[in-house]
Amino acid sequence: MPASEGLSIGALARRTGLAVSAIRYYEAQGLISPWRNPGGQRRYQRADIRRLSFVMIAQQFGLTLPEIREVLAGLPDNRTPTPADWKKISLSLRAHLDQRIDTLLRLRDNLDGCIGCGCLSLPKCALYNPDDRAKAHGSGPRYLMGDAPEG
Repeated sequence: MPASEGLSIGALARRTGLAVSAIRYYEAQGLISPWRNPGGQRRYQRADIRRLSFVMIAQQFGLTLPEIREVLAGLPDNRTPTPADWKKISLSLRAHLDQRIDTLLRLRDNLDGCIGCGCLSLPKCALYNPDDRAKAHGSGPRYLMGDAPEG
């Protein structure tokens, strides 16, 4: 098949390892934009292989689909991204990844005191939250996420 005809959804699935249903889902989320050939079949650009590969990696980093869509919006639609394009993206994600690494390290270092102890009454417990004071910091396990309890 000439490159100008694009990739079929099956070919894109084979190249990325994604299920056809996942590709359609990512299309519905605005992460890729196929066109229709004269027979009405979806056709994808070769650049979509890299875009979908990035989606899979970014999800492993903890990015949400709206965050991924925002990052991909900066990539060119009609050409394969260059190394400079990807470098720009990697620099923009560095702070997010650093924050995620810090969170994972904190969780790892506190894991032995937080799983299965059942204490929830000891002031030293990272989950202890008398009078729901942690709500001032936002939702989720705030103290495990790095917020300090008020003394």
